[in-house]
Amino acid sequence: MIGVLDLQGDVVEHLDHLDRLGVSARRVKDRSDLANLQGLIIPGGESTCLARLLVIFGLDAAIRSAYRRGMKIWGTCAGAILLASRVMGGKAHLGLIDMEIERNGFGSQLDSFTGRAVIPKVSKVPVPLIFIRAPKIRSVGPGVEILWQAEDYIAAVETREGLATVFHPELTNNLAFHSYFARKCGLDIDTRPASPSEEDSSWTITSWTRHMRIAPG
Repeated sequence: MIGVLDLQGDVVEHLDHLDRLGVSARRVKDRSDLANLQGLIIPGGESTCLARLLVIFGLDAAIRSAYRRGMKIWGTCAGAILLASRVMGGKAHLGLIDMEIERNGFGSQLDSFTGRAVIPKVSKVPVPLIFIRAPKIRSVGPGVEILWQAEDYIAAVETREGLATVFHPELTNNLAFHSYFARKCGLDIDTRPASPSEEDSSWTITSWTRHMRIAPG
């Protein structure tokens, strides 16, 4: 089972992608939710807010402990910032991947952009990339593999236990990164789409709403 940190950010979008792959998933709100997880996704959102909530809910130490016990972890955008061991001009948070990252590396929200790239270990065909007020990974330490880089920045890295992307795979119809992370966690995903591009044609920009919880009135 894979958990999605459910404090703030793109929670339901990740849940939707995991569901499309047939992967069991759980929202993670407190320490007990980390039990028996093979992997944890820390979604995009606002890194400072997420860091404070991790401390408030006592999840920071619990995540580090679960990681040391073998739980795999993937951070997207703000999640990647939380995983970095060094944050330019700021304070590191979980510090689980030996890398230096720059918050808002491309500029403001208005500087957000999209693109496509082949990331060989993840997909043999180009995958869509969505950068929203994204950070830039500036450097990595020993044991950290660069999965994709362009120009003056690194956009995706991994270690044996961790994965970090500065873009948002959960905001596209492409399941390649979620499939890759599930396999990294040792999960069987025979139900994934047969297409080599791993794009789900049934996905729409509002598909994630089916995972929303509506509070009782």
